[in-house]
Amino acid sequence: MNPAIGLKWSAAFFTLFWILGMLLWSGEFSLANVVITTISGVIAGYLWYRIMRRVIIGRGDSA
Repeated sequence: MNPAIGLKWSAAFFTLFWILGMLLWSGEFSLANVVITTISGVIAGYLWYRIMRRVIIGRGDSA
């Protein structure tokens, strides 16, 4: 299995759980909070993907 596919799926799940967790933690479900939390969750998921890609795929060993 290509490790990039697994990373993409894990980044999508991370993003989803980040957004849901932050919305439940804040307890505020106004439109502005949902939009801001969604944008920040997408950014966090993208950064998590890029960091994990560098750590897992970019390390260069064939373990």
